[in-house]
Amino acid sequence: MDNFPHKYAIKASCKQSGAITTTSRQCSPLLIAEPKEFDGTGEYWSPEQTFVAIVANCLLLTFRAIANASKFSWVDIKCDAQGLLERVDGINKFTEVNVEVTLILSSEVDKSKGLRLLTKAENQCLIKNSINAQTNFLYKIEVQ
Repeated sequence: MDNFPHKYAIKASCKQSGAITTTSRQCSPLLIAEPKEFDGTGEYWSPEQTFVAIVANCLLLTFRAIANASKFSWVDIKCDAQGLLERVDGINKFTEVNVEVTLILSSEVDKSKGLRLLTKAENQCLIKNSINAQTNFLYKIEVQ
């Protein structure tokens, strides 16, 4: 890992209508536009969807890093996330993000350690720690 601070740069451009093209280094371009709720077509990712997605993705990446460092073996991990966008004092803002996490293991013995590592990942998730919206994580552990 590089020393802190880290800087992340993106470039974004758009025309009067259509998707915004967002790029960063060698990453594939990301097309973003208004969601249906804001009169968009719904065919591209929206800022609202990407906001909710980064909460879930950050938890998954943090868990994976912690699990790998702990030599913890797991089969799969999945998130279903939902964000609540509300108008508060005349301002649109996310007030809540709920993330249901399912961790799939190959052994019943690993369930308690899996839960500990999920909780550690939640506590270290930089996106969760950087936003004002209430975040709620619900964990389910299954054995395959």
